[in-house]
Amino acid sequence: MASIFCDKTLMITGGTGSFGNAVLRRFLNTDIREIRIFSRDEKKQDDMRHAFQSSMPEVAHKIKFIIGDVRDPGSIKNAMHGVDYIFHAAALKQVPSCEFFPMEAVKTDVMGTDNVLTAAIDAGVKSVVCLSTDKAAYPVNAMGISKAMMEKVIVAKSRTVDPKRTKICCTRYGNVMCSRGSVIPLWIDQIKAGDPITITEPTMTRFIMSLDEAVDLVLFAFENGIRGDILVQKAPACTIEVLAKAVTEIFAPGHEIKVIGIRHGEKMYETLLTNEECAHAIDLGDFYRVPSDMRDLNYDQYYKEGDTTRNTLTDFNSTNTQMLDVAQVKEKLLSLEYIRDELAAWENGR
Repeated sequence: MASIFCDKTLMITGGTGSFGNAVLRRFLNTDIREIRIFSRDEKKQDDMRHAFQSSMPEVAHKIKFIIGDVRDPGSIKNAMHGVDYIFHAAALKQVPSCEFFPMEAVKTDVMGTDNVLTAAIDAGVKSVVCLSTDKAAYPVNAMGISKAMMEKVIVAKSRTVDPKRTKICCTRYGNVMCSRGSVIPLWIDQIKAGDPITITEPTMTRFIMSLDEAVDLVLFAFENGIRGDILVQKAPACTIEVLAKAVTEIFAPGHEIKVIGIRHGEKMYETLLTNEECAHAIDLGDFYRVPSDMRDLNYDQYYKEGDTTRNTLTDFNSTNTQMLDVAQVKEKLLSLEYIRDELAAWENGR
C-alpha cells in the first residue's frame, strides 16, 4: 500500500534537530522519494549524514542536505525546487537565550517563518506544517512571544493563498522528552558525573510527549488540518519533581535532587489552548483543532449579528490535563529508545 509520501519530496527546515531525525527514522524506509534537510550547521549535517549512512545504508541516498538559513530568503528559495511538502521546524528554542537575545528569536521564528511560507507559496509547495510550542499561548517570555507572532504570520499567510495550491497549518505542543537541549539528557549526564540533578521548581508543571508523538501530531495536521488551523494533542503532564524522581528511580534510586530556582522567563505551568481559543476549539478525540479566524477587515457585519454560542471548555493547560505520577512517567520514559540505550550504557559502565 502506497504511503501519503509516495514518490514525494519532503523538506524539513531545522532538520538536523531531534524532530528531523525522528522523521527520517520514521519515513526513510517508505516509498518517499527524497527528504531534504535544510539547516545552517554543516557539522550537524555531516554528523547526521554519517549516522544514517551507517544505520540505514540502503536508503540513506534519499537524504539531501542543504546548507541555508531561514533568515535568508534567497537560500530558502533556492532549496524549494521540486518540494511537495514542508515541515517547518527551524526555530530558536531555548527560553533563556531568547530572553537575552530577543531580536535573534524574531529573526528566526517570525521573519524566518515568513520567508519559508513566501518561498513555499511561490514554488507551489502543496502543504506546509509549522511547528509551534505551548509557550506561544499566553506568552511571557521572548521565545513564546516570537512563536506567538510566528503563529499570527501562519494564519495571515493562509488567508492570502488558495489552499488547493498551498495548505498552511500549525501544530502546537509541549516538552518533547529527551529532545536535544531538553532537561532529561542533562539530568542523566549529572547522574553519570555523580553530581546532584538540578531542578528549577518542584511544583512547576509541564506537558510531556515523546518524539514519536510529536511526529504523529505533525502527520495528523498534515492529513487533517485545514488552512490556518492550529492542531494540539491532548498531552498529559507532570510536575518537574515527579519527572526528576522518575529519572532518578530508573538510573540511580535515591540520587540527590537539588532545587536551583526558576530561570529567566519560565512559567509555573504551560498552556496549549487559551480560554479564547477554547471558545471555538473542535474536539477531534486525541486532538483539538483550532480553526483560524477567516473574517476580513469589514467588521460592520459583526456588530449587527454575531455568534452567541461558545464551547464550555476553559483553557487547556499543564495543571488541568491528565497528571501522571512517578510510576506512569517511568513507564513512559522506559518506552523511549534513548532512555533504554542510556540505561544499558550506564549499567554496563558501572
